[in-house]
Amino acid sequence: MTGSEHGIPPLAAPVREWIRRAEELSAAIPGIDSDDPAARRLAAWELSDLLALEFTEPAGDGVRVDETVVAGGDGLLRARRFRPESASGLLPTVLWLHGGGWVGGTIDEIVNERLCADRALRSGVQLISLEYRLAPEHPFPAAVEDAVAALADLRLRTDELGIAPSRLGIGGNSAGATIAASTALCERDAGRALHHQTLEVLPATLRPTGGSFTRYRRASGMEGAEVLADVYRAGAPLAEASPLEAADHRDLPPALILVAEFDPLRDGAVAYAEALRAAGVPVTLRVGEGHVHGSPGVTRWQGARDWRDALTAELAAAYAPLSVSTTARP
Repeated sequence: MTGSEHGIPPLAAPVREWIRRAEELSAAIPGIDSDDPAARRLAAWELSDLLALEFTEPAGDGVRVDETVVAGGDGLLRARRFRPESASGLLPTVLWLHGGGWVGGTIDEIVNERLCADRALRSGVQLISLEYRLAPEHPFPAAVEDAVAALADLRLRTDELGIAPSRLGIGGNSAGATIAASTALCERDAGRALHHQTLEVLPATLRPTGGSFTRYRRASGMEGAEVLADVYRAGAPLAEASPLEAADHRDLPPALILVAEFDPLRDGAVAYAEALRAAGVPVTLRVGEGHVHGSPGVTRWQGARDWRDALTAELAAAYAPLSVSTTARP
């Protein structure tokens, strides 16, 4: 692997432009560095939407999008269902958890809306995107409790929401992937089966791990990653809040783990894939060459379309009837 030890690695021109525009737009958005979590979230949402309008392709026609509410850990939560219009009957379904560093993000962001719709259309798998609670107001385990409660609610509403009960899984992007992995551990401990877990640019551990953490922080704009992890964790034991540190990884659902080559979180996610394999869990590990942490959403770039195609093909295979998960090494 090549790249500057502490600077920006060699990146494709569209990724460099995305990084440049993020820096340029951030400088003009009030509240982006506010100490008030609500103000900072709104500013981050504005930045995300401006970037998505420039760099994320809209989904094609053929996806039905429905608003709904589902049970959370402390009351009802908003959710959005993405279902291929051509499908009928009960579909394989993923409860999807958005990114945002545990303290931000929303199902209403344009990038989340476009990616969820596009992935549902291409894979034939229904996605239900959850508006889970955020830190610091609601630190760990609130978001995990929300996902656990939402899964229980979905199991009760399979006919209403068109869910194939034996093919219900979980997935998430970035911070949402941490929550998804933690939820899979909780479901396993409670004796409730999940069909599959999709973990995209996964923060597998809430502590610095591996050389990638130092080497690629700047490229992904994640100099403050430890602070966000500490806000989410709020003093909880690592073995509870951090999937990699869990005491036992046996009997978890098969996993698709997608990592970005130049992501500071890469080495931790690869270590999680290795821990699952050592515990006998089927794992597919994909490394997105040339990607930084957030660039899979830059779908006007061919590299992000390649990531999309790999993810949706893996989803379609993982949730197909009588599918057999494969194992691929980086």
